[in-house]
Amino acid sequence: MDITLIRTFLEVSATGSFVSASERLFVTQSAVSLRIQRIEQSLGKRLFTRSKAGAELTSAGREFEKYALSLIKLWEEARQQIAIPEGFSKSLSIGAQYSLWPRLGFRWLDGLRANMPDLSIRTESGLPDRLMRYLIEGSIQVGLMYTPQLRPGLTVEKLMEDELVLVASWADPTLDLTGRYVFVDWGPEFVHAHAIALPHLTNPGLTHNLGAQAAEYVVNRECAAYLPARYISRDLKEGRLHLVPDAPVFPFPVWVVWRDDLDPELAEIARDTLALVVEQADANQEAIIATLREISENDEIEVLGETPDIQRE
Repeated sequence: MDITLIRTFLEVSATGSFVSASERLFVTQSAVSLRIQRIEQSLGKRLFTRSKAGAELTSAGREFEKYALSLIKLWEEARQQIAIPEGFSKSLSIGAQYSLWPRLGFRWLDGLRANMPDLSIRTESGLPDRLMRYLIEGSIQVGLMYTPQLRPGLTVEKLMEDELVLVASWADPTLDLTGRYVFVDWGPEFVHAHAIALPHLTNPGLTHNLGAQAAEYVVNRECAAYLPARYISRDLKEGRLHLVPDAPVFPFPVWVVWRDDLDPELAEIARDTLALVVEQADANQEAIIATLREISENDEIEVLGETPDIQRE
């Protein structure tokens, strides 16, 4: 069966919508409908119940979903194995959110290539829901993300805390950021904690849902925002960005998700290599937090979302 049809079926199943599936696959809604019809005609069963609310799997659809995932997994295994370039004996596919590639994912790649010269590596970038689907399908074997999901066949491990710190693009900034603050949406927990601790900055008129990519915007304009300390460490050292004294921080957990069927030897080396990268990232972040503590009143740092009497030591 055409693997494109299988992927389309799984996309509709994941989103519960022909419209959403067409947007994610960059095809028209009619193309999605025709693909699903072709599968249904081949199987002789209706796979979805269509309604104004969306598309819901029928009992036959739920049964077929298990086989569809297996077909995708077998296809990906075959494709990755056959695609291993000459001179390489193993392959690894890694996915990560954009914000987690600089200073973390890329350094992991460096370590893997140094430790395993015969390892062929392929990378992907995307939002957590797409990375999770890639993991389930077998398109990638390990993923770095902020908001993973528990799924059979996958192991989720907490990797580190990404320290979100408030920085500005001018020297000697203060918490008086009216008119120069950019809100970076780091998810519902951050939004809620931010609204409580910094209500005067909650609606600045400009919101970025770009993650760490917002750093480029901040650096090149006179504005301030919450960004990962790990990501902006170089900008801080070179004076393009400056820590805002007395600003609370927000620890944002980073997770790594492994496929359980990953080659044990490869998984062990990948874990050990990643642990060393995380150790260095943690050390860099601690240095930045120490600097923030030094320039803040009473050498104390509050944490967004925690009560005022609980402070960062």
